[in-house]
Amino acid sequence: MKKKDSYTLKQISAKSGFSETTVSRILSNQAAKYRISPETEKIVRALAEELHFVPNQLAQSLRLQKTNTIGLIIPDIANTFFSSIAQHVAIEARKIGYSVILVDTENSEVIEAESLLLLRSRKVDGLLITPIGLHSENLERLVANEMPLVLIDRYFPDSPIPYVGSDNFTGAYNALLHLIHNGHSRIACIQGLENAFPTMERLRGYHQAHRDQNLSVDPALITGNSFSFENGYMEMKLLLSYRPRPTALFAMSNTIALGALQALQEEGIKVPLDLSIVTFDDQPALGLLGTPLTTVAQQNEQLGSIAVKMLFHIISTKTNLSHKGILLPTQMIYRDSVRNLRGSALDVSATA
Repeated sequence: MKKKDSYTLKQISAKSGFSETTVSRILSNQAAKYRISPETEKIVRALAEELHFVPNQLAQSLRLQKTNTIGLIIPDIANTFFSSIAQHVAIEARKIGYSVILVDTENSEVIEAESLLLLRSRKVDGLLITPIGLHSENLERLVANEMPLVLIDRYFPDSPIPYVGSDNFTGAYNALLHLIHNGHSRIACIQGLENAFPTMERLRGYHQAHRDQNLSVDPALITGNSFSFENGYMEMKLLLSYRPRPTALFAMSNTIALGALQALQEEGIKVPLDLSIVTFDDQPALGLLGTPLTTVAQQNEQLGSIAVKMLFHIISTKTNLSHKGILLPTQMIYRDSVRNLRGSALDVSATA
């Protein structure tokens, strides 16, 4: 009796009555691409399962010069924004027969560089990356060497590398207008990674809203240097020592906001009675807090799925999408974390 993993495509083909090419396409998850009927796919898969057939992925990769895998490099899997994107990247990739190798860089440029080398050694067919570094030269060299690559969330506006991101400027601008229209003029801002494009665009929205409403900005109220919980916690502690205290906070990420909330709880500061908060990024938990947080929501699902589609276009057509960039709109989610200093306790409609 044959060993359970010793059957070949040729033998599966002979037993099923279908060509080796058809069998190969079915077992490499390309039935839909080549319009193979569901009935044929069902017969072949049932036979392969019965015979305990295991495809030789290495042989397939060498023969086809492709691995049907893509690399996904993100800075922090613990951040629900990035874990949500990773989930939707995996879902979209699976639809077209691709697997995803996920790497968490832990917000380290050193790990990011090592990850790029690792994924290239694994012969991935393409890369999706949310870069940590503030320079694009290394990534541009990969593109020049014909590595399909698309940036997610963070990107370089002067680089030809294609990207999909959010309209960070408008999202931040609307968040600040909501606070200002509710009577807040002394608004603290805890920012993310300095010089990263989302941080710069959100900060631009912060400044523009102040200018348009004829309000001055106190530079001392703009602080922080990462999208982490720790950054939100430490900077909120410092902000509470300023006099006069800020009446509101614009947090540039949900993790920053959660860190700030921890600091506020320790100091006995109540939201929104003592301090109002609007944060960038939404997650289900933010609506379940004792005081549900008003947020600027990004389209996580679309960010992931569009990035995969852009990358697959580059892979399948062998043409680049140089200078192609897609910015998705954000949405204000109004909850209970903003106090209306002009009158009633809370006002959701002031900027609706």
